[in-house]
Amino acid sequence: MALSSVSLISTHSGSEFPLTRRPFFYHTNNLQLSISEKWRSNVSFFPSFFTKGKDANTIKQDLIQAISSLDRGAQATPLDQLTIDQIARKLEAVNPIKAPLKSDALNGKWELIYTTSQSILQTKRPKFLRSVANYQAINADTLRAQNMESWPFFNQVTADLTPLNAKKVAVKFDYFKIAGLIPVKAPERARGELEITYLDEELRVSRGDKGNLFILKMVDPSYRVPA
Repeated sequence: MALSSVSLISTHSGSEFPLTRRPFFYHTNNLQLSISEKWRSNVSFFPSFFTKGKDANTIKQDLIQAISSLDRGAQATPLDQLTIDQIARKLEAVNPIKAPLKSDALNGKWELIYTTSQSILQTKRPKFLRSVANYQAINADTLRAQNMESWPFFNQVTADLTPLNAKKVAVKFDYFKIAGLIPVKAPERARGELEITYLDEELRVSRGDKGNLFILKMVDPSYRVPA
């Protein structure tokens, strides 16, 4: 889909971790080991070690600190992505709200502070042509969602949500607004899924059906999605 704001709920980008090169092998004690697999294993170990026994607030601060200098993920290396994913999984494991679609904490306007979705980050564009900020609003009671870009394009898209379970929804986009003004009906193929894996009143972690990670902070709990 052309508008990157669509992808804040349902993404169509490629692999979350673009490590597609064939691994190099070496021999130790007659065992053939993959350097890439060994590296991945070590990366997985450290976040687990440092977050073991921590409560949700502490893990949340670790996560926010890890993403603070990455320009919403645009400057994240593969190692950064793996590390952040591991910390996010630790946070998901202590999720205080088990049924987020039934929680008032979900309602409102959220700002995207990190994602692995290249279609949102628009890293192939010059920086001055990328959106400065991305927002997503959700109303659990009306099952409506809205994605919004800021300067320089101000594109928007609205969607209907269909619960698949207590924390996962199917998403069907209905209308785009070009520059926030010109309505365009979304094509029938504009669909996706979103799972809310962590939720409190300040932070939300979600995962899309294409494997992308989304981390958002609450900015306006009173915001309502247009009908």
